[in-house]
Amino acid sequence: MHAPATPEPPLSASGALRTRRSVRAFLPTEVPRETIVAILELAARAPSGSNIQPWQVLVLTGAPLKTLTGELHALSLAGDPGAPDYTYYPRAWREPYLARRRKVGWDLYGALGIGRGDTGRMNAQHARNFLFFDAPVGLIFTIDRDMELGSWLDYGMFLENIMIAARAFGLDTCPQAAFNTYARVIARRLAMPDTQMLVCGMALGHADPTAPENTFVTEREPVEGFTRFVDSLA
Repeated sequence: MHAPATPEPPLSASGALRTRRSVRAFLPTEVPRETIVAILELAARAPSGSNIQPWQVLVLTGAPLKTLTGELHALSLAGDPGAPDYTYYPRAWREPYLARRRKVGWDLYGALGIGRGDTGRMNAQHARNFLFFDAPVGLIFTIDRDMELGSWLDYGMFLENIMIAARAFGLDTCPQAAFNTYARVIARRLAMPDTQMLVCGMALGHADPTAPENTFVTEREPVEGFTRFVDSLA
């Protein structure tokens, strides 16, 4: 194992975990390339079955970022449904997941002052996904198409490592499955081989502390709500 490209960040693991959140408005402050490399080096310590490390990352900044996000943002505002590579959400919603989904949506819209019938502003807010919420760094994650579900499990741990490492460096992120909507456009524009498919995107940068969409905090189930200690077997 070789040392990260920059010194170890001072924020503890527990501090990074407790302060991680999905940020939806970023400052234009640039993130040095060496910091991006250091974050990815730390994230690459994620476990994977037989150490196959199925993750692949495309880093967008500057002109390429602006060009791609402008194209995707325009498609979204025009109502283009895209052609997703996979289905992210369940085809039929049920509780408790439906209530949780609705709550986070209304909490976000409430922070932005968007009413329940204001579909225009809702659509405009959703379209901001494709701008990476104005973050100076956009990450696109891909995986080889012949990988199975186990590799997607490994991939989730890699993504979480990126988000926690970013917090340790004083940065924020937003993981974005929305980019799957325009997977084919992204694949073409980034010259991705047909053997790869898009997993998700992620915004990376400095959170805008004045943005109302960054003021609400999502709720989490208490440990007793999702955990059962097994004292005996049936």
